[in-house]
Amino acid sequence: MPAPPLTPMLDRICTPADLRNLSTAQLKRLAAELRAETIDAVSVTGGHLGASLGVIELTVALHAVFDTPQDRLIWDVGHQAYPHKILTVRRERIRTLRQGGGLSGFTRRAESEYDPFGAAYSSPSISSGLGMAVAAALKGESRHVVAVIGDGAMSAGMAYEAMNNAGASKANLIVVLNDNDMSIAPPVGAMSAYLSRLISSRPFLSVRDRLARLARYLPQPLERAAQRTDEFARSLLNGGTLFEEMGFYYVGPIEGHDLDHLMPILHNLRDTEHQGPILLHVVTQKGKGYPPAEESADKYHGVSKFNVVTGQQAKAPPDPPSYTKVFSQALIAEAANDERIVAVTAAMPSGTGLDAFAKRFPHAPSTSGSPSSMRSLSRPAWRRRG
Repeated sequence: MPAPPLTPMLDRICTPADLRNLSTAQLKRLAAELRAETIDAVSVTGGHLGASLGVIELTVALHAVFDTPQDRLIWDVGHQAYPHKILTVRRERIRTLRQGGGLSGFTRRAESEYDPFGAAYSSPSISSGLGMAVAAALKGESRHVVAVIGDGAMSAGMAYEAMNNAGASKANLIVVLNDNDMSIAPPVGAMSAYLSRLISSRPFLSVRDRLARLARYLPQPLERAAQRTDEFARSLLNGGTLFEEMGFYYVGPIEGHDLDHLMPILHNLRDTEHQGPILLHVVTQKGKGYPPAEESADKYHGVSKFNVVTGQQAKAPPDPPSYTKVFSQALIAEAANDERIVAVTAAMPSGTGLDAFAKRFPHAPSTSGSPSSMRSLSRPAWRRRG
């Protein structure tokens, strides 16, 4: 067994408040140690590794900038919250993750005051955050509410209903869109394509970044003029975004693993006088910092116990066939006798056993009469995402 990682900086962190006096250079060292600790812990327990590794820097930055738990931090699809658990007084128990009597694999209100919302799957973070933001305003409480949501979860109707209400109510809510271009199944649909186009809009980010830097050195009247110029540049270069049309102030896309970039932007969002919801578009890599997970993000989304050095996962002991396998085999047998049978999955073909169905029946007529690429239809009504 490899020795546990050396974590002198992480060893000094008892609560997130301890992050708030660290320099950016120290936070970078902390992030590296947090990544090593997460890998080592999940190698012992199994669990959702890739998603957690993708938000290491984001987790560090959010807790360093915002006053959690007074400020509310909500994680959509809670299996990306392992680093969050380590930083929020649960490190000593992290190797009980998903074990009997141990830590939950998701955020859980009964487990910690740092978990204001208990979530498993997928897309409730914006609506819950909106409720908390509205409640704080009604009670006259001063707090920030930050909801972190993945780009797969962002394809769900629940997310857009919440955004519609947030934009209309002008609620002070920050939504962090964690865009790692990685669903459990390959991303499909208009939202995936739209986010890809936004990521490619680098001139938009460049102009806004330069204007923001310039404004810091201008007298207040000229600073307001620079802000108006920023709004004009946003409209001219990008034609506005879907999020802005829904009432959100859009920032991004930005590199989600660069603390030199993340920290000042989050500070600006925390301290802004802008009234209304903000969406920060952060681009990350699932499995970041662990080569086996980077090279095979789908296989390292959820893992069994594994060897940290080689990345090899332990083989499960032989068991009776799983329900998923029996279901898949039975459905394939029925479909072989009835060509009207199709399979529909919410972007989870491997988790439901329907990947085997897709391989067995790759083609079928569509309802419109034109050829369809798959008899097994994967509908992105919602996506389970990390």
